[in-house]
Formats: sequence, structure tokens, C-alpha cells
Amino acid sequence: MQNKITGVIFDMDGVLCDSERFICDAAMEMFLRRYETKVHPNDFLPFIGAGENRYICGVGEKYGIEIKLPDDKTCMYEIYLELIKGQLPPLDGVLDFMATMRSCGVKLAVASAADRIKVDGNLAEIGLSQESFDAVITGSDVTKHKPDPECFLMAAEAIGVSPENTLVVEDANNGCLAAKAAGAMCLGLTTSFPTEQLIASGADWTAAHLGCVPDELMKILTG
Repeated sequence: MQNKITGVIFDMDGVLCDSERFICDAAMEMFLRRYETKVHPNDFLPFIGAGENRYICGVGEKYGIEIKLPDDKTCMYEIYLELIKGQLPPLDGVLDFMATMRSCGVKLAVASAADRIKVDGNLAEIGLSQESFDAVITGSDVTKHKPDPECFLMAAEAIGVSPENTLVVEDANNGCLAAKAAGAMCLGLTTSFPTEQLIASGADWTAAHLGCVPDELMKILTG
């Protein structure tokens, strides 16, 4: 029998908004400014969803660069927050899906590997406040990043819902792996990775965005 879903935990990037290209552009510019090194978008793909430390350190390792934290990350975020001004709407279906979940009494949380400064900046740009959610967990709140399930377990506890009664909405392979490790159900959105990769990483359902959630899942959510 399918578990009842009483909580939905959203990843941020690629789920609520499409900021991947902006953080990638900001990171590439950081490498240029601070190390005079041209890196490429594909360099970052293995590290999507693993937190910004790993995001830039992983690419640094590839090019033999020892990343200086937190200074390099601070530089990246300064560039990022300028890039997203007026350029970061919510993804299709986000606001309607959240409204539907609220009407059904489902608790809502964000659990992002991104640092608090990035999450706060994203929420402000897409027109959602911290109060739009029952809990907001960021990479600044955890010690282990996806694919470790810590952020999802922390979010489930914060909203008072057992992991097995939560749906995690993710767009990254690392995030889907973390959701399943937490014991949650998982909807994988194909904004960053193709369907077959998300399913291989544990997604129970996939969709292009929150405006076209599979009927089977919507019945579970609203039933």
C-alpha cells in the first residue's frame, strides 16, 4: 500500500527556480578573476546538488587549483546575486502546486544543498518568503551534503512528518539518492538531468516541472 504523503520537501535549484546557469556563470567568472583560469559548464555537472563547497572545489581539483574557502565562495556569491536580479522567476507550476498542497493540509519545506545566502537570494527573486514554508533547511545548516540524507531528515523532523510520509522534489541525481537514503518518496524533475538518470538514482516519478505532476502522484497527494 502506498504511504500517505503529508509533507513535501523541495530542493531549490532546478525545482523552485532555474538558477543552475547563473551559479555556473558566477563560478566560471570567479575562476577567471581569482585564478585566471577558464573552466567550462560541463566541469560542474558531477557536483550539482552536492553543495557549493564541493561545486567549486571539485572543479578546482580538476584544474589543479586549491580553492580558498570562504573567500572564493564569497566572490562567487557576489557575482551570482548580481546576475539573478530580475532574471529568476519561479519555474512553471511552482506556485499553483504549493497552493494545492496547502489546501490539502500538506506541510511544505525547502531542503537545499546551497548556502543560506543563495537560498535567501533565490526566494526573494521568485517572490517567496521564508514564511511560505514550514521549514527552510540549507547547506549552512548541515554537516553532510547530498547524496547524504541529512538535509531531508532534518527537514522532515522540522515539519513533524516521518520521512516515509514525505515526498522529496529533486532535479539532481545526488538529490534523488539522498531522498531514497532518507526513506522518502521522490519526484524527479528533468530540468537538469534526463529521466533515465533520475530513475536510476531512485526517483519514483518524473516530470518536466511541477505543472505536470503525474496523475498517479497527484491522486496520492490530494487523496
